[in-house]
Amino acid sequence: MYKVVRRFREKNHDGYVYNVGDDYPKQGEKATKARLDELSTKNNKYEEIYIEEVKKVPKVKE
Repeated sequence: MYKVVRRFREKNHDGYVYNVGDDYPKQGEKATKARLDELSTKNNKYEEIYIEEVKKVPKVKE
Protein backbone atom coordinates (compact mmCIF):
# COMPACT_ATOMS: atom_id res chain seq x y z
CA MET A 1 0.00 0.00 0.00
CA TYR A 2 1.15 3.54 -0.74
CA LYS A 3 0.24 6.93 0.75
CA VAL A 4 0.31 10.19 -1.17
CA VAL A 5 2.90 12.67 0.17
CA ARG A 6 2.53 15.34 -2.55
CA ARG A 7 -0.68 16.30 -4.39
CA PHE A 8 -0.80 15.24 -8.04
CA ARG A 9 -3.15 14.52 -10.94
CA GLU A 10 -2.88 10.90 -12.10
CA LYS A 11 -2.75 10.75 -15.87
CA ASN A 12 -3.50 7.00 -15.79
CA HIS A 13 -6.70 7.33 -13.72
CA ASP A 14 -8.65 9.75 -15.93
CA GLY A 15 -6.98 12.79 -14.35
CA TYR A 16 -8.03 11.90 -10.79
CA VAL A 17 -6.44 14.25 -8.23
CA TYR A 18 -4.70 12.53 -5.34
CA ASN A 19 -4.29 14.64 -2.20
CA VAL A 20 -1.77 14.24 0.61
CA GLY A 21 -2.80 11.33 2.85
CA ASP A 22 -4.83 9.51 0.18
CA ASP A 23 -4.19 5.83 -0.51
CA TYR A 24 -2.61 5.09 -3.89
CA PRO A 25 -4.02 3.69 -6.05
CA LYS A 26 -7.60 4.50 -5.19
CA GLN A 27 -10.07 1.66 -4.80
CA GLY A 28 -10.93 0.10 -8.14
CA GLU A 29 -7.73 1.27 -9.86
CA LYS A 30 -4.45 -0.51 -10.47
CA ALA A 31 -0.90 0.74 -10.84
CA THR A 32 1.98 -0.83 -12.72
CA LYS A 33 5.36 -1.47 -11.11
CA ALA A 34 6.84 1.13 -13.48
CA ARG A 35 4.29 3.76 -12.39
CA LEU A 36 4.87 3.00 -8.70
CA ASP A 37 8.61 3.40 -9.24
CA GLU A 38 8.07 6.68 -11.11
CA LEU A 39 5.89 8.17 -8.36
CA SER A 40 7.91 6.89 -5.40
CA THR A 41 11.27 8.21 -6.66
CA LYS A 42 12.53 11.40 -8.25
CA ASN A 43 12.79 9.61 -11.61
CA ASN A 44 9.94 11.58 -13.16
CA LYS A 45 9.36 14.76 -15.14
CA TYR A 46 9.15 16.98 -12.03
CA GLU A 47 11.87 15.23 -9.99
CA GLU A 48 9.54 15.00 -6.96
CA ILE A 49 8.40 12.10 -4.77
CA TYR A 50 4.61 11.73 -4.79
CA ILE A 51 3.95 8.48 -2.91
CA GLU A 52 5.60 6.46 -0.14
CA GLU A 53 5.16 2.80 0.63
CA VAL A 54 3.40 2.05 3.90
CA LYS A 55 4.75 -1.00 5.65
CA LYS A 56 2.14 -3.07 7.45
CA VAL A 57 3.10 -3.67 11.05
CA PRO A 58 1.64 -6.83 12.56
CA LYS A 59 -0.52 -6.24 15.62
CA VAL A 60 0.85 -7.65 18.83
CA LYS A 61 -1.61 -9.46 21.07
CA GLU A 62 -1.58 -8.27 24.66
